[in-house]
Amino acid sequence: MTATIIDGKSLSQSIRDDIKKQIADRVARGLNPPGLATILVGDDPASQTYVRNKHRACDDVGIRNISHELPEDTSQEELDALIKKLNDDPEVTGILLQLPLPKHLDEESLLAAIKLTKDVDGFNPINIGRIALRGLAPVFVPCTPAGIMKMLKEYQAPIQGANAVVIGRSNIVGMPVSLLLTKENATVTICHSKTRDLTSITRNADILIAAIGKPEFVSADMVKPGAYVIDVGINSVDDPSRKSGYRLVGDVAFDEVAKVAGAITPVPGGVGPMTIAMLLKNTMRALELAEK
Repeated sequence: MTATIIDGKSLSQSIRDDIKKQIADRVARGLNPPGLATILVGDDPASQTYVRNKHRACDDVGIRNISHELPEDTSQEELDALIKKLNDDPEVTGILLQLPLPKHLDEESLLAAIKLTKDVDGFNPINIGRIALRGLAPVFVPCTPAGIMKMLKEYQAPIQGANAVVIGRSNIVGMPVSLLLTKENATVTICHSKTRDLTSITRNADILIAAIGKPEFVSADMVKPGAYVIDVGINSVDDPSRKSGYRLVGDVAFDEVAKVAGAITPVPGGVGPMTIAMLLKNTMRALELAEK
């Protein structure tokens, strides 16, 4: 068996092309494009790269970048004041607070301070809570979980009634995607570092999502033949054959798992592009909410 490659790069491009057209149509009618405010605290290289990629994606589709880069020692009070200012600014459609924050800052409080209708990352506790409650919908779904669900549906994964296993329970990916799968009537098991006999659980998964940050952790013997495997991880491993000295791999041992799975996301080119595409989509939704 050779798995179908779930092409997040191609799918994300179609989403971006649609958004680009919508914004061009707005501008042609004399309307303002959306504006995304990003807040980056400190000089973490990974965070700087993520924000830079988001800015490039915004430039590509016509979303205005409103960038705030703050020093590592920025205080809680200063960040609170900036978020309040952005909440009140009609030219700011969405607000993105890049995580992780320096340890002296209260992440939960700052995320809760972002106006619900501008919370394009979907991390406001009210948004997360609305995912968990039956009969309610969040204003925004967090971008990576939203991208995962979009890929599963586009590639016709049978979610309803499926056994879904999520390895990892982070607030950013593991927990919200587990809730979204539950809403779609999958039977969900969340695994983590304390899970006993992990392989016996993952081998029963029709849908397996790996989001733990361990390079090539999921091996072929952990995967049910024909399963949909979604690899959220992005890890650097040494590779002297590369000019950079390293290569990017996921949490899944792609080459061996692709021989067992029914469908699988590559790294890079899978979940990553979809995360940014869903951020752009959420920013467009924020604009719609602002104009109601």
